[in-house]
Amino acid sequence: MFKFWGSQEQQAQPRPQEGSSHSWYPSSVFSSPSSTQPPSPSSSGSNSVNYQRPTDRPQSPSHVSPAEAAGIIALLKDKSVDELRKLLSDKDAYNQFLLSVDQVKTQNSIRDELRKETLQLARSNLEKEPQIMELRNQCMIIRTTELAAAQEKLSELEKQKEDIMKFYSPASILYRLHEAMNKTEEESEALHRQLLDREIDLGTFVHKYKKLRNTYHRRALIHLAAKASSIG
Repeated sequence: MFKFWGSQEQQAQPRPQEGSSHSWYPSSVFSSPSSTQPPSPSSSGSNSVNYQRPTDRPQSPSHVSPAEAAGIIALLKDKSVDELRKLLSDKDAYNQFLLSVDQVKTQNSIRDELRKETLQLARSNLEKEPQIMELRNQCMIIRTTELAAAQEKLSELEKQKEDIMKFYSPASILYRLHEAMNKTEEESEALHRQLLDREIDLGTFVHKYKKLRNTYHRRALIHLAAKASSIG
């Protein structure tokens, strides 16, 4: 008489939940607290099936929620012993059963939708590639023409700023005041020589000489004040 899980023929073959010959079968099926075990016939050979949870095998952590496990059990409870054995030993049968589970259908549907959206985004990015290249070329043109002109203009303005700052620096102002004083002094000497050479009359000499000396002393006072301020 045929015996399931108890005969010597079955003991000689590695069980799917123990051996490595069917490593494709997920361990969660065996480790789920609510999972069912293959039935073993009674000693009298009756057709009654007893579901027992083995206590001599270590239980690995379950990767499914109780609700999902209950749903899977509901799908398996009406199957016969032969159908359960086929699921454990036949990879194609197991895959077919797995793909019929609602949770798997939902996950596959979500995966297909994500794949579709990813492909749409990839196509959209590829369609924008000519526009991206055009914008990149425009940036290159701006960098080589407009940017170069702007940098040249900026360099010119910076040079002008440098010249202005140098022109109005304290040292430059003192130098120009000293040069102006020397120029006024030379003009005064030239006017005095004209008087001695009788090239101008006395009235004209006095008027021009007085004006030049006032200018000279005003510049001399400003030069002295600026020099004292820069030193202090």
